[in-house]
Amino acid sequence: MAKRGGRNLSRGRGRGTDGGQRGGRRDQRSQRADYQEVRKSNELFEKYYDALDIVEKDERHDFWCALRRELPNSFRFTGSKAHALSVQKSLQDRYIPEITAIEYDGAMVEPPTPVPWYPDKLAWQMTTPKNVIRRFPPFKSFQKFLVSETTVGNISRQEVVSMIPPLLLDVKPGMIVLDLCAAPGSKAAQLIELVHAGEEVRMQEARQEIAREELGTRNDRVDEESTEDGQAVDYGRATGLLIANDSDWKRAHMLVHQMKRLNSPNLIVTNHDAAMYPSIKMPSNEPQRFGAKSAKYLKFDRILADVPCSGDGTCRKNPNVWRDWNPGNGLGLYPMQVRILSRALQLLKVGGRVVYSTCSMNPVENEAVVASAIERCGGLKNVQILDCNDALPKLERCPGLKTWKVMDKQGYLWQSWSDIEEQRVKQGQDMPSKVLEGMFPSSDSSNTNKDIHLERCMRIYSHLQDTGGFFVAVLEKRSEIKLRASEKLVPKSSIFAAVEEIESKPFNSADPVEHIEALDEILPPQKIEEVGNASATARQNQENMAQESTSSLKRELVEVAEAEKPTKRVKYDDGVNGNALEVLENAEMQPSPLPEAPEGQLVTKDVESTPPNQIQLIDQQRPKNNQPYEEPFKYLDSAHEELQSVYSFYNLHPRFPRDRFMVRNAAGNPAKTIYYTSELARNVLVENEGKGIKFVHCGIKMFVKQDVQKVGVCKWRIQTEGLPIVEAWVGQERIVRLWNRDTFRYLLVEMFPKVGGLGWQSLGEIGERVRDIDMGCCVLRVDKTDDPNGFSENMVLSLWRSLQSLNLMLPKEDRKAMLLRLYNDDSPLMDNSKDRFTIQTRADSPEVVPEDNTMKDDIEVDVSGDVVVSTEQEVLQANEELAEARKTVKESRTVPEVNGERDTGTKTV
Repeated sequence: MAKRGGRNLSRGRGRGTDGGQRGGRRDQRSQRADYQEVRKSNELFEKYYDALDIVEKDERHDFWCALRRELPNSFRFTGSKAHALSVQKSLQDRYIPEITAIEYDGAMVEPPTPVPWYPDKLAWQMTTPKNVIRRFPPFKSFQKFLVSETTVGNISRQEVVSMIPPLLLDVKPGMIVLDLCAAPGSKAAQLIELVHAGEEVRMQEARQEIAREELGTRNDRVDEESTEDGQAVDYGRATGLLIANDSDWKRAHMLVHQMKRLNSPNLIVTNHDAAMYPSIKMPSNEPQRFGAKSAKYLKFDRILADVPCSGDGTCRKNPNVWRDWNPGNGLGLYPMQVRILSRALQLLKVGGRVVYSTCSMNPVENEAVVASAIERCGGLKNVQILDCNDALPKLERCPGLKTWKVMDKQGYLWQSWSDIEEQRVKQGQDMPSKVLEGMFPSSDSSNTNKDIHLERCMRIYSHLQDTGGFFVAVLEKRSEIKLRASEKLVPKSSIFAAVEEIESKPFNSADPVEHIEALDEILPPQKIEEVGNASATARQNQENMAQESTSSLKRELVEVAEAEKPTKRVKYDDGVNGNALEVLENAEMQPSPLPEAPEGQLVTKDVESTPPNQIQLIDQQRPKNNQPYEEPFKYLDSAHEELQSVYSFYNLHPRFPRDRFMVRNAAGNPAKTIYYTSELARNVLVENEGKGIKFVHCGIKMFVKQDVQKVGVCKWRIQTEGLPIVEAWVGQERIVRLWNRDTFRYLLVEMFPKVGGLGWQSLGEIGERVRDIDMGCCVLRVDKTDDPNGFSENMVLSLWRSLQSLNLMLPKEDRKAMLLRLYNDDSPLMDNSKDRFTIQTRADSPEVVPEDNTMKDDIEVDVSGDVVVSTEQEVLQANEELAEARKTVKESRTVPEVNGERDTGTKTV
């Protein structure tokens, strides 16, 4: 859904007078309004939408009844198309038949049904209330399936109408896409899936070509320079790019967390105000690729502007909307929404497409914003609304409004701007607060709403297909634009109006101070009329107030100029103006001390901390306004010795790109993790380093350093998220093939099974292979077969071959999800590593003796599911701890019994 903006009506938990004791917390919980307790009625809310006639009168009852009902559960299968269809098949073949046999409250339960207009039936909804799913036994297995697949990222809980905007963007492989207001990330996840559409097929073809080449039967049809649907093949890899942005730093990191499940090297996350999103500098060696004539700035093929809004279309899932709704919410957000859409159109390629969407039904936030943005961009010669009635044919929708009324904060309805002016002239009343001319339907005969074709916008209402309320408009850019300042958008006295007018004035230098000095010309100090009988003190106070008003406005502008100095000119420029280019090219980050992490601040796990001896290399690049510090992105030389060891150990094919590996520390050394990005993402990061673009995330973990116990073993293991990119290029020396379901189930259930001795014999068809393969990371390929005990799809996973054991490098959650999906099995996992160096406190045998006298390799799994192998020194230290533990065990009291069995009090060292 679009983001709710305006005042944050839900307050954080305050401190009680009891000092945080249990009784105080119980009182606080009792004071919270339960969703069922919210009265779903609001006089102004109902008055406004009834007056707008947004639905026919005979539909009005159904409209309001639908808004008062609870929203159905909905979810979407995510990931590549082949994988998503595989998970979907589990739902259809196993759980749907079980649910259809359930009777609840005297009626048969309606099973989940596919959303009729979503492609390939990958979106589903269920009308059974959530409390029924969670509380009643017949739904236990289905609920477990939903939770398991959601945890590992195969299912995304997403409202149905929220899925519409990415589909209407019509993203094609190879396109460059921008999501301006991306958090929390459900729509961005759809977009990155579209960017990678068809990738698995192309990569499979590349793998087959590699095999033919190794057999000496190379097929010259597949070539690096060949294209498919206008996209460079790049040996099957997707070449497009998604930049996902959010203005809030914490929400941007939440977005990173959501998007990392999709493991895309074609994703960049930034942290900027969407209304002033900076232009991104690009190399000039490929002018056609990046859209601008000079090819110095990136232009986007597709842009999603799912803007912050009042969110009254979400009242079915957010009942507090009924209590908190007031007309001022939408009025206050209108100027920002217009700026975001206008900036999106600036950043778009000619012929490109912007989708503007909100989860509001208010025309002030919808049709008025679209019309105002088109006017700011020069009218219909530059921007037009596309007719998308043929898209998503099974989606029921209503056309956009051509006429509407505006309700002010006092609840008075205005038909037009001229009515407000007439009222002001006749009765001498002030203008209604926050109401602007651009919020009304256009009265300009040369640019009427009929010409704009606002009816091509889409309105989704709850009673049509049992969804939330939503608005979507699809706009196409016809020619380059230059934004025009407009008093219809913001009042003349506003700081934003001042900035716009300053930006429209020509300057000979890039100094922000020159812009600030121009403020006196636009907003001169107010003239104070002296009152005859006023005292000297009163006159002085009046003068001080006037000076403070002007200086306060100047200070605000100075803060804006200082905070955004590196990219200030490009915020409103389309990348063509020469002055703007000069300002951006000369702008550099100002040095500032290294930041200290604020208390309770979110810590990003993937970012490597710069070693203390390298801190002086950072140049203290902390941004202004207490912006959290982000470790820089540093690309490695393809001849780096660490990369050379990786190439050699895995025998990587020479055509695998060597120039896309990077690290995240100022020194540029591969200390812990090596990341991989797409070529276009690399160009963006390298070209804009130190130029004020606030990058938060880019790249996937390809290799992670591992402590190994044997000389000559590569210490860089392939990370799970990077495996799909590199596995086709790994030499046969590090490949293990599996095809039997029983063998794979054994690897899922048994963590760290033994290979040494005769342990390999329990590993089925891979036993001899893993017995003989050298220690280190290897690739497990699960091949599909027609055998009843085989698999219907190919899978690729990472294996770690240790001195005495073997392990799938999968988190426990992923193991459990695969067991449930592939085998309908929820058996507990068996961690064989706990059999080593484990203290078993038994009454008759207090001392613990190792299984044998062989020093075993102690292996454990960290929170990300990655294998951590201890060194021999750590093992010796563990033995010393064991000796100390034995002494403690002897002195311990008798071990209690639990459930009739003796509690062993197991402790793993």
